[in-house]
Amino acid sequence: MSATLPIFRSFKTDISSIELPEKFTYPFYYEPHILSKIAAEELQNELEKHPLIAPLFDQNHPSSLSAGKMFGILVVKDQDNNIGYLAGFSGKLGNYTHIKGFVPPVFDLWNNEGFFVKEEAVLNFINAKIKKTEEDNIYRTAREMLTQQIQESQKAIAEKKTDLKKLKRERKTIREQKKNILDANAFEQLNEELIKQSLRDKHELRVITAYWQQQINQSKEIIRDFETVIQQLKNERKQKSNALQQKLFQQYRFLNQKGEEKNLLDIFADTAIQQPPAAAGDCAAPKLLQYAYVHYYHPIAMAEFWWGEAPKSEIRKHKYFYPACRGKCEPILGHMLEGLTIEDNPLLQNPALQTPLEIVFEDDYFAVINKPAEFLSVPGIYIQDSVYERMKLRYPKATGPLIVHRLDMATSGILIIAKDKESHKALQSQFIKKTVEKRYVALLDGTLKKNSGFIDLPLRVDLDDRPRQMVCHEYGKTAKTKWKVVKLINGKTKVYLYPVTGRTHQLRVHASHPLGLNIPITGDDLYGKKSDRLYLHAQKITFKHPKTYETISFEVNEDF
Repeated sequence: MSATLPIFRSFKTDISSIELPEKFTYPFYYEPHILSKIAAEELQNELEKHPLIAPLFDQNHPSSLSAGKMFGILVVKDQDNNIGYLAGFSGKLGNYTHIKGFVPPVFDLWNNEGFFVKEEAVLNFINAKIKKTEEDNIYRTAREMLTQQIQESQKAIAEKKTDLKKLKRERKTIREQKKNILDANAFEQLNEELIKQSLRDKHELRVITAYWQQQINQSKEIIRDFETVIQQLKNERKQKSNALQQKLFQQYRFLNQKGEEKNLLDIFADTAIQQPPAAAGDCAAPKLLQYAYVHYYHPIAMAEFWWGEAPKSEIRKHKYFYPACRGKCEPILGHMLEGLTIEDNPLLQNPALQTPLEIVFEDDYFAVINKPAEFLSVPGIYIQDSVYERMKLRYPKATGPLIVHRLDMATSGILIIAKDKESHKALQSQFIKKTVEKRYVALLDGTLKKNSGFIDLPLRVDLDDRPRQMVCHEYGKTAKTKWKVVKLINGKTKVYLYPVTGRTHQLRVHASHPLGLNIPITGDDLYGKKSDRLYLHAQKITFKHPKTYETISFEVNEDF
């Protein structure tokens, strides 16, 4: 089947009535164009039956992958104005870097005739020498012997010092007993003999110490000889590895619509990290665009989707569309998209610009706001309009930071504002001590089998794709959520969510992750499917008044 597939794929579906987009897809936040959806569906139908690819995603097959893979499609126009699409995948598929019908890597580092494989063999040879040296019997025996010698020497010297202290006390006792019994000459002779005993004891301690030090030094010398060789090999490996990495970065060369070419080192030189991260350039989007430019196809639209099982840490759903990652792809695509007319970045737009803020309650000390969905709690990098900015205008005499806690931009609901420093301190202290009771309501994009439960999944930021969060048991911060089903609505589930902790995107990740509810919140454009809004609302909050310490509650019902 794959042997007959061309790289440029003609649509099997009749697309003659579909209007082409005026602008190319903004790759970091998008709703796929209808052509992209059709191309993705055609590719997904192929993947289900592909003789090489299908077994890799069949969990019952011995060669199956441990997790799924990101695939991408790029709708293009050829030089004869024919509309078709290209298909690609991120990284490798099992052992495959080339599969007929899919765009090749930007640089094939696994080519047996290329420099990478040859120089990788040199590094592997050095690794083997390091391993052989580290496992040498003489080296291992010397290390074991050194540990034993140190323990035995410490024990022998400690025992000898104990004996010497005992003998010293005995000599002191003899002196005190004989001082008034013996005459001066006899006592002097006794004292001289006791001094000789003391000197002999100290000499014996020095002999024991010197003996063990000699034994330890001999073992250390043997170990030092081996570790000198190991360190030299590691230094050589580091130098060769760094040189190979730099050479590799230079081979990854990317074109743009203007015909300009840059390598990875040039592309990342002006970024905060300066050096390209591992596997940069191997994602589907850069591979697709590079092939299009090299073969004179004009890019029209693109989309990427996840295929297969989700990895343990990240949240990926089978067949769901996802934006390009920012850590690896944003600098590369920033170069590659130059010359194309791109859709406006929706993250620069303020959907709530004309939306008024509802004041649920206020007194001299604080106010309770009903924040609309898609509105910032505090100013962002590009958008200043926020709850904070509007509250500064409403309460010009307020002191302190105003904002006590935050809600995600996409989340609607209750937000507390403090009007003075003392109230802010008193309110924020309650959040820090976790004495504030919060209830959120969410509409899940599916049905649950259980009616209630508790989720404990630690979270940390995805360093390659901020602001996405990921589950990480090694470095993540504790994140806990209680939940309860409210009712079922047309195949969706309305639930109450009670966050015990307040991590970034906690409720969204806990809802979507396979070890959580395994159903994303409706409209979650990061961990599920985009909709008209994120169906998550901070509905109820209970806390103590910052001045009177009276327990008070506020509730604002959701509008979904």
